[in-house]
Parts: sequence; C-alpha cells; structure tokens
Amino acid sequence: MGRRGLKSGSRKIFTLGGWQTVFPGVSLPEHPLMLGNLIGPEIKELIEERNFTALREAFAEWTPPDIAECLTELPEDEQAVVFRLLPHVKSTDVFEYLQPEAQKTILKAMGHSDAARILNDMSADDRTALLEELPGSAVAQMLQLLSPEEKAVAQSLLNYPDGTVGRHMTPEFVTVREDWTIAQVLDHVREFGRDSETLNVIYVTDERGRLIDDVRIREFLIRPVTTRVSEFRDHQFVALKATDEASNAYDLFKKYDRTILPVTDSEDKLLGIVTVDDVLDIQEEVTTEEMQKMGGMEALDEPYTTIAMHRMVKKRATWLIILFLSEMLTATAMQSYNDEISKAVVLAMFLPLIMSSGGNSGSQATTLIIRAMGVGEVRLRDWFRIMKKEIFAGLSLGVILGIIGFFRISLWQFLHIFDYGQYHWYIAATVGAALVGVVMWGSVAGAMLPFVLRRCGLDPAVSSAPFVATLVDVTGLLIYFNVARVILHGTLL
Repeated sequence: MGRRGLKSGSRKIFTLGGWQTVFPGVSLPEHPLMLGNLIGPEIKELIEERNFTALREAFAEWTPPDIAECLTELPEDEQAVVFRLLPHVKSTDVFEYLQPEAQKTILKAMGHSDAARILNDMSADDRTALLEELPGSAVAQMLQLLSPEEKAVAQSLLNYPDGTVGRHMTPEFVTVREDWTIAQVLDHVREFGRDSETLNVIYVTDERGRLIDDVRIREFLIRPVTTRVSEFRDHQFVALKATDEASNAYDLFKKYDRTILPVTDSEDKLLGIVTVDDVLDIQEEVTTEEMQKMGGMEALDEPYTTIAMHRMVKKRATWLIILFLSEMLTATAMQSYNDEISKAVVLAMFLPLIMSSGGNSGSQATTLIIRAMGVGEVRLRDWFRIMKKEIFAGLSLGVILGIIGFFRISLWQFLHIFDYGQYHWYIAATVGAALVGVVMWGSVAGAMLPFVLRRCGLDPAVSSAPFVATLVDVTGLLIYFNVARVILHGTLL
C-alpha cells in the first residue's frame, strides 16, 4: 500500500494489524507492535478533536475490514460520524463487513439518499442478510429505497424460505454458451464481468438458461483464442439447489474443495452463486447454535451483547427448569437408600466423587459423538460400533479411576488422615467398583443419547453435557448403592 494521501508530518509504522498511519499529536505506546490494539482510542481522540481531515486521510490507507472493526469499537453515536467520512467508493465495502446491529445503527443515522446509495450498491446476498435482521415494517421501507432492478432481486431472494441456500446466493455471475470461442468469452467478460461477484469460474448455460458446466477462468487463459468452449469443458460440475438447507452447503464445499458453487432451481436453471465466505458465515452460526445448545440452553439467535435481558433469561430458564426437575430424581433415588446411608454414613462422603465422574465421562462421550456427527464421521448405522467402542473405552477409564479411588482411600487410612473404620478395605473396594460401573455407563449413555435423538428426528446438540450429566447422576446413584449392598453386605450393611 502506497503513501498516497499521507498528511505532512505523519508516518507509517508496522503493527500486528499491518501498516498503520500515525499523525502528529497522537501519542504512541513504547512498543510499536501494541499499536494495533490501541487504534480505537487514537481514532476517538481525533473524533473528539473534530480532526476530520486526519480521519479521512487515515482511513484512506486502511482496508474495509480494518475500518469495519474500528467502527464496531466506537460508541454508536460516533460510528455514524466516522462512517460519513468514508469515500463513496469504499463506504459500501465497509458497510458489508459490519455486523447487522452496526449496520442498522448507521442506516438510522443516514439520510434517505445515502441509505439508498448504500443499499443499491451492496451485493445481493449481504443485503438480504441485513434485511433478514430487520422487522417487517423496516424491510418495506428499505425496499422502497431500492431501484426497480435491485428491488426485484431483493424480493426474489427474500421469497426463499429462511435457512435455505436461496437466501444466501447472489445473482451476479457471468454465463457463456458452449459454441462460443475463447475470444468471444473474454470480450463478454470485459463487458459484463465488472458487476460479477467473482470471475474465478465462468458458467456455461444452454439457450434456456440451464447450467451445463462450470469452467475455471484459467482454462480460458491458457488456450488459443480461437478454441471453442465445447472443445475443453469437462461436462462435470457440482451445484446447489436454491431450496437446499444452507447449513448443509458447507459439506459440499468441503467435499469438492470449492470456493464458489452455482445455485439452480428444480429445472437446473442457473439462478445465482454462493461463495465460500457466505458458507463460512452460515457455518459459524450453526456452530454457535450447537455450542449454546450443548451448554444446556436454547440458541440465542442473536448476539449475546445485544440480546434483551428478558429474552436471554427466557432462553436459559427453560433448560435450567428441565435440568432442575430432572435433578430432583437424584433426591428421590437417595431417599430410597436412606437405610443404607444411615447404617454407613461414610458412603455419603463419596457421592460427589461418583456422580461427577459419571457425569464427566458422559459429557466427554456426548461431545465427541455430536462433533463426529456434525462433520460426517459418524452416521446412524454406526451406533453398534460406537457402543462397543465406548463400552471398552468406558471400562478402561473406569478401571483407571477405580484404582485411583481405591488407593486414595487406602492411603488416607494408612497415613491416619481419616479413619474409615475396620471395614475400610470394603469401602475402598465399593468406591473402586462403583467408579468402574458408573464411568462405563456414563460413556455408553453419553454416546448413545445423540443417536437416539437423531433417530427421533431431533437435534443431537440438545443432548447437552448438563443433560447427560443429570441422567448419569440418577443412574450413577443406583449403581453405587447396589454395588455397596453387594460388597458391604454382612459388614456395614
């Protein structure tokens, strides 16, 4: 990046975030590499000083993603001020990199003409993502700001069901015919390629607009210009359907190692394209939702920093109540063993140890299986193989913890740290054997629960770690006290 536009007396230094412009009067930290983390305060100082000339010159040297990141760190009232300073040619690019909340804030502060310019210049897929976040009345107002052509595009994308590929595609692409020569193709690209989302791939369609092939641009550049497209196209292509689930698109991109995929309708007519950056955004949303579900709560469906308190409490309370009621079964199970506990109070000391070990092993197993399902490593038909594997894995882990538990009790008795009584060997054996059973059961239950939910058509992510832990807590008590009845029969019980 050149020095064009630098103010007299300013200079550039290299930071962790790249080359940055430093203006006179702006203090620098002792270590230049730390400047990347202090850009926000420096920009804020220029805003407070109303040094708009310096701000314009500074942002002239920045890339759109960096400017967008800087804007999000500023207060809402300052975001719009800074955004208005950006050149028109760069403002739309910056706007597309902002999160929906920041986009809405800036749109509210802009006049109709500026808002219309931004919305019309935005790529169709990014604009659709913004409109999805707005209430119905606001969407209607935004649509009125669009040109007839862009309005038709926006409405057509919004007509696709939420969560489908059609919502994320862009209709900006280049198509050619198979009887064209490379010279004709290149002339066509020069004329119409400027408005295309990408030129990495050129699509070949027939007279009815049906997709018949996709050809990488390099294939056109390495051949004589008199060569016809039909002479070298390979008749092989991969395409998404507009009605496909957007969350499944990632698997296709990964399988075929693509950065762009075409989107067709039921008759194979080419409608648009989806790029890998959109798919990564979709995958991030899916992963976030699954992580939230695995944490024992409903998916928030909006950023944590902006979600209303009552909505967050509502989404978290539902699962907490379910888990709380489930944990009541633990108290019910313990009531059934009141006699055993009263005769051998020492057994109650190891309840947290037994229950946490089973819950932890179950949480490990369910996390591994859910992730394996998510990346396609494990399918429903693999349940028996997984169960056998978890039985042996759980048995091995249980034996390890059982041995540690046995020797812990024996060592404390030997060192006189705690007196477990004359039957301490039996107590150590009870705890050790119970750990083997509880950990093995926890591993199997944690691994099988996602399969059961998937088989019932439910999201395996709802088999969250807290839910599995609650399940194993109750069954772990049954295992522990029944093992105690067998081993301690005739002694403490």
